[in-house]
Formats: sequence, C-alpha cells, structure tokens
Amino acid sequence: MFWKTAVEQILSENFNKPVEILNTNSVSGGSINDAYKVGTNAGLFFVKQNSASLYPGMFEKEALGLKILASTGAIDVPEVMATGKTNNTAFLILGFIKSAPKQPDFWELFAEGLATLHRNTATYFGLDHDNYIGFLPQLNKKHDNWEDFFREERLEKQVKMARDNGRIGTDLARAFIRFYLKLPELFPREPPALLHGDLWSGNYMVNEQGKPVIIDPAVYYGHREMELGMSQLFGGFNSRFYEAYHRYYPLEKGWQQRLDYCNLYPLMVHVNLFGGGYAASVQAILRKF
Repeated sequence: MFWKTAVEQILSENFNKPVEILNTNSVSGGSINDAYKVGTNAGLFFVKQNSASLYPGMFEKEALGLKILASTGAIDVPEVMATGKTNNTAFLILGFIKSAPKQPDFWELFAEGLATLHRNTATYFGLDHDNYIGFLPQLNKKHDNWEDFFREERLEKQVKMARDNGRIGTDLARAFIRFYLKLPELFPREPPALLHGDLWSGNYMVNEQGKPVIIDPAVYYGHREMELGMSQLFGGFNSRFYEAYHRYYPLEKGWQQRLDYCNLYPLMVHVNLFGGGYAASVQAILRKF
C-alpha cells in the first residue's frame, strides 16, 4: 500500500501535526475501487483508491459533489478530507462513518432530508462541470428545459454508446427516437432540483446516531422524479420513505407511472457498464410506453 505515506502526509498537513497510520482493513469499495478503513492516531478514515489514468478526476468530482450536498445542510454526507495521487494511484480520504441501527423514524428523516435537498434549485438543468455515474463519464451540459437535458445529456449519450458497442440493436435505438417525440408531454414542469444523482439502496448508510447518510454522489440539477425512480431500483426503499417524501414535497399526479421513464437512464448506464439483461428491462419500459 504505497499510498499510505501520501495519505499520512496529507492528513498531517490537515491536522497540523504528525499523523501515523496504525492499521488498515479492506472494506467494500465498489466495482473499480479498493477501499480501506484506516485507523490513525488522529482517528478513523475511509480511503478508496483506483487508477488515476483510467478514471481521471473521478475522486475530485466525487469530493466536489459531496461538498455541494454538504453545503445545503439538508442531509448528512461523509466529511471530505482530501484527494490525492501517487504514481498512477488516485485516492480519496473521507471521514469514517460508524454505523448503528436505524432510528424508529429513519425513513421519515431520510425523506425530509431528501425533500429539503431537492428544494435547492438553479436557473438551468445540468451542472457547471461533468462528473461520473459509476465509472462512466456523466455529461452535465446546461439546458433551459428538462426534456432537452434528459434527451441529450442522459438518454442519447447512453444509447449511442450502447449502439456503438453492440449492446443494443437498431430496433431499440429507434424506440428511443419515438420516445423522445413525446418527452415534452410526459414530465410536469418543475424547477431544477439538486439531486444526489445515483441514489439507490447501496448509496446510503446509517450513521452512529441511526440517521441517514448519503454517499457516492453523481450530482446535478435535474427533475426530482429521477431521484425517486432510481431509489426504487435494485431493492428500493421502505414504503414509509415515499409516503413521507410526498408529505414534505408533494409530487404531481401520476408520478408513480413516470418513474419507469426516469429509470431508462440508470438502466441504460447498466447496459453500458454490465450488459446482461438490462437491455430487456429497457425494452419492456419502451414497449409499455
């Protein structure tokens, strides 16, 4: 672990005293990262690392996304300590989240925090920089309306990638073109909402107080139904979460039916990341449409 010296140096500068790594334990870091619980004489930290050349700027973008979320005060995120690089290894140092059982009102707290986050808005859909979704680049060029942003920066980028790589055929690509024609009629008009951007059941934690913490963001300003849609993929959240969210920030009629359309984006991301049966899920949504 040749990155340990660099991490010690950065933490020493942050704390203005010598920081020594006392122990490291491997933990889950996702499909491309190696991750560690790092014990030091200054406390516990979470460090993840990957290839700097394969994923340029990934951790800097993640750190920036966490700072944007933290600046709202809406919901807890890990504390960003630093990013760095040594040789071809990039790393991100975060405060370590100690976990405990959920509070009885955990899902209501989660819903209130997310609704509060979504009330942070901008004059555009997108972001002032690009970032990542998983290990794919996520492009966030600004648009004045949701349908243009959703089509150009979310769906069409993934469709083109999948078509070029042979993961989907011409019929499915043409089905997207038909879907695009109806986009202006599908979504209710709402101001852009600040989104976590990749909020599924694997991207939240329970902290030491039993409260929610969101991790691994893919931040942008988008339609908030995107967040609710992704939260229902891969296991979903407790039904109390959706009931409470609707109380805190009511959704327009028909939102449950629109979530499938929102999930075309994360499903196409999975087509490009993993292939497999995800294209069939996309096809089923477009066929229903």
